[in-house]
Parts: sequence; C-alpha cells; structure tokens
Amino acid sequence: MILVPYSLPSDRMSSPRLSSDSPPSPARAAALTVLLALQSDQATVDDELEKKVAELRLDARDRALAMELIYGVLRRLEFVDWRLAPILNKPLSRLPVVVQMLVRLGAYQLLCLDRVPASAAVDESVRLAKAHSRRWGHDWSGLVNAVLRNLLRMPEPPMPDPAVDPAHALSVRHSIPLWLCRRWMDRHGFEGAKDVCQAAGSLPPLTVRVNRLRTTREQFLDRYRRQGVEAGTTTFSPVGVVLHTGGSVTALPGFAEGDFYVEDEAAQLIPLILDPQPGELVLDVCAAPGGKTTHVAERMKNRGCIIAIDRKPTRLALLRDNCRRLGITIVMDMVHDARKSQEMIHLIRRNLGGKGRAASVHSSASTFDGMVDRILVDAPCSGIGVLRRHPEIKWRKHPSVFSRHQRLQRELLESAAAVLRPGGVLVYSTCSTEPEETEDVIEHFCRRYPGWIRESVGPWLPSNALSCMTAQGAFSTVGNQVGMDGFYAARLRKVS
Repeated sequence: MILVPYSLPSDRMSSPRLSSDSPPSPARAAALTVLLALQSDQATVDDELEKKVAELRLDARDRALAMELIYGVLRRLEFVDWRLAPILNKPLSRLPVVVQMLVRLGAYQLLCLDRVPASAAVDESVRLAKAHSRRWGHDWSGLVNAVLRNLLRMPEPPMPDPAVDPAHALSVRHSIPLWLCRRWMDRHGFEGAKDVCQAAGSLPPLTVRVNRLRTTREQFLDRYRRQGVEAGTTTFSPVGVVLHTGGSVTALPGFAEGDFYVEDEAAQLIPLILDPQPGELVLDVCAAPGGKTTHVAERMKNRGCIIAIDRKPTRLALLRDNCRRLGITIVMDMVHDARKSQEMIHLIRRNLGGKGRAASVHSSASTFDGMVDRILVDAPCSGIGVLRRHPEIKWRKHPSVFSRHQRLQRELLESAAAVLRPGGVLVYSTCSTEPEETEDVIEHFCRRYPGWIRESVGPWLPSNALSCMTAQGAFSTVGNQVGMDGFYAARLRKVS
C-alpha cells in the first residue's frame, strides 16, 4: 500500500487536555513504532506504516497525522536535533533510542506544526512515554515533559550563519547530513549545493504513469475530472500525470483496473531511452518491483518477451502482482544474482527453451545466437536522488556507500553486457546524482570494453526534455526545475 499525505484535520487545532493516564493517540503511537522500526536498515516507511495502519485500524484522519509525524521527523531531523541540543545536558545520541524518538516527535510538533496546539504536543508525548514505560522498564515521561517544556520556554535562536560555516548552515536549514552538504558544496559551490539541498528536502508530488494498454492519458484525465480529482500532465513524460490529492493510492479511481502505476516523472523517461520494440527479447536486471519493467512491456505493446531478474523472491512477487494488475503477460521473472553472467545465460536459455510466452520471441533471439536485443540495468545505488521520497535513507548513509555501490554496479553492468547481441542496446540507470554511481561507471566500462559505443540519449527524449542531457550525452535530472527526482541514464550500443 502506498500512501500520500493528507492535510492535517482542522479539529487537531484544539484538543481537550487529557489526564496523563489516558492512552496516547493511535496516530502518535503508530508514528513512534514506525520511527523505531526504521532503525533497521531494511525497514521502509511504507512497509512499516502499512503494518501499523492495519494493526491499529487507523482511520483516514489518524493515518494522515501518523504520516505527517513520521515524514516530518525524518525530513527535519537535523533541524529538530539542533534545536534540542542546548536543552539537553548530554548529546541526544547518548539517550536510549526510544527517548530520542519521543522527544523528536514532540519537538517536531512544537517547532513545525502550527495546527497542533503546544499543550497537545507535550501531553501526548508524555502519555506516549507513560504508556510504554512497563515495556521499557523505565518511565521516561518526566524527562520528555521537561525537555519539551524547556523547548517551549527557550527563545528561538538565529539560524547558523552561512558566512561562518556554510555547510553547517545548509545542514540545519535543510536537514541534510553535514557530510553530504560538504560533498555537494565541493561539487556545486554554495549556491548550487543550496539548490540541491532544497530539492532533496522538498515535498514530492504524487506522479503516476498511465498504462496505455488500458487507457490513454486524455481518457484518464477526463475520468478524473469527472470524478472531481484534480490532476494535470507532467512536463516531459508523455504518459505522466500529477495528482493533487491525498489518501491511499489503492483507493484512487483506476488503480484496481490497472490504469496507472505510481512512478516519478524522471523514471518514466528511462524506458524511452531504451526504446524497446514489439517482438524483441529484453533483459531487465534488478527489475523488481517492476515499474520500468511494466513500462517497457507497455511500449512493446505487450508483444515479445521480457526477462526480469532480481535476487530477492519477495521483490519479484511484487513485480508479478504489478504485472497482473496492469495486464502485462510477456514478463518472465527469474530469481538470480545478475553478476553471474554464465549462470544467467544458462538460466535464460533453459527457461526460453520451452513453449508459452517465449514462443513469440523471434528466432534469432530464442536460439541465443547473439543473445538478447536490449538490456536495462537499473542498478542498486545509494538512492541519493530520491531522498525527498525516502527521507529515512539519508540518515543511514555514509561517504563509503558510493564506492561500495560502484563495485556492484560495475559487476552488474559487465555481466549483463555479455548477454547482449552485437548491435543491441543497453541502458544503465540509477536514482543517484553522484558521479561515482553514474558517469564514472560508464566511463570505466567504455575504457575497458572498446567494442561498445556511447549514444546520445537526445534522439529518444521528448524535445522539451533535452535540458536534461549532459555534455557526455547522458540523461541527468540534477538541478531540474520541474520537480523530478534525481535520475541518471546512459545508452550504450554493442558494436562487436
């Protein structure tokens, strides 16, 4: 289940003062549980919130508040911690994690949510601490109460001065980790880094890709207008729609029918660069959960065969679900580590040797005399380009993440390249803005494999999207002015 923000309910503006023995609001209880679960690197906001929504049976209003609190704390963490630091007699990081999250939740409401009364923010935080005291073996409600009330009494300090410490000023103002602010300043200068920080901390739009196997964008928009759902077209993507609404995506008109897939506009442009054709054999490496896979299939008019590979069976289950909902029938999913090229070749040959979906693939491809026609390597990366959608990941990253991912990306690219037929096309993409995971990978590959050439992505982009083309001919949305996530893609052709 994918959730998008609601506006906060107006009756939250005033709330009766309750006894500290009263149970905490379910929204705040859910928010605390999710924030604690996110201490695991494998947890995501969407997954953890979905569990709590079901477990606590949150209504739309409580779900809205829970989302606001979770995403708000994650997006403004650096700022909140900066405001809390003068109040505490020891660093926040030295307190138990649960206490850290309790005071952050309360402080975020006091500092950033005008529609939540200060009394409600403090009292609810105290009740939340008391409600869990038995589980933790200690009652932290007194500390939580003291910290939040002192925060209310403290005069608002001036923000850090960029002239004194520009990186620190950016970090606090935009709640971006200090090391990342310094990195961006080194690459873009202060003003450029400020723009990148602003984009990374902004609220993303809800963007969907219309499934043209089911409908057209014009028909989709007409249906939404008739049903009172405000929507408009994307700037560059010919199949994108921006929705100005809140609630559960699964409850939107056309979701169950497979009329759309939730996907940022930048991601929607990647399959255009691959330019798959009906009847071809396409390999999609690291395919799950299937956003680009299903878009490639739609552009192939659901004719041919797409081999979708991923290491995790649970993620491939999501891909199968998305294919079923969208009416995609040409995808053959396989659990495999795509870094092992010879095993991948044998696996593909064995699965395409039978009848069924593979029978529609043209003979030259199905005999593997030249392998597949096109390959999409949507490589795992740091995710720095999608921080605004997944603010939890910025607090899990470290500068070493880029070199670690780069090694994996090179291995995936080189392994997949061995499967492509001469003359075939490979597109490498990441949701990253960092050179180690983008241009450096492609330049290293081209130096090592002279039988390949780079092709400009220009001919395959919409004409108004050429501003997103780099000097090297790659696709990059760094610094874009239309509100897209940070994506990169390069197009390669195998000459021999």
